[in-house]
Amino acid sequence: MARALIVGCGCRGRELGTRLLAEGWAVRGTSRGEEGLAAIEAAGLEAALADPGRIGTVLELVDDVAVVVWLLGSAVGEPEVVDEIHGPRLEHLLEKLVDTPVRGFVYEGVGSVGEKRLTRGAAAVRAAASTWRIPVAILDTGSGDLVAAAVSASTGLIRPT
Repeated sequence: MARALIVGCGCRGRELGTRLLAEGWAVRGTSRGEEGLAAIEAAGLEAALADPGRIGTVLELVDDVAVVVWLLGSAVGEPEVVDEIHGPRLEHLLEKLVDTPVRGFVYEGVGSVGEKRLTRGAAAVRAAASTWRIPVAILDTGSGDLVAAAVSASTGLIRPT
């Protein structure tokens, strides 16, 4: 059974997690606070405290993970922190994933954080794929079912057709 780590496991993350569970995945979802952790657990997912602005807290969770889903296209917070999680923090995480069991990375390339941030993040993900041969998927389904696209992308990364 493959395990997914959903970084940013809010409403859409929990929906994604329950769909992945139905497909036979084990799912770990992250939140920065206790309220979020309770909601993740209530959805039947494994909850983990992590802050995407502090990459070490995310890296602690990947030892048994096949796919990381960076579901932060609509992240909220201080503008500098949101910049970082779609820029240098994301780049650092991708570089460190090379030395882990993670076999794929899904990036939410749409959302309310702004086109500039999302374009930068998508470029970092593409660069990681090229440099370190990390299999990646960039979700750019603005009008479609983003959660269904994430399920398909996650599955495709570990079972390419």
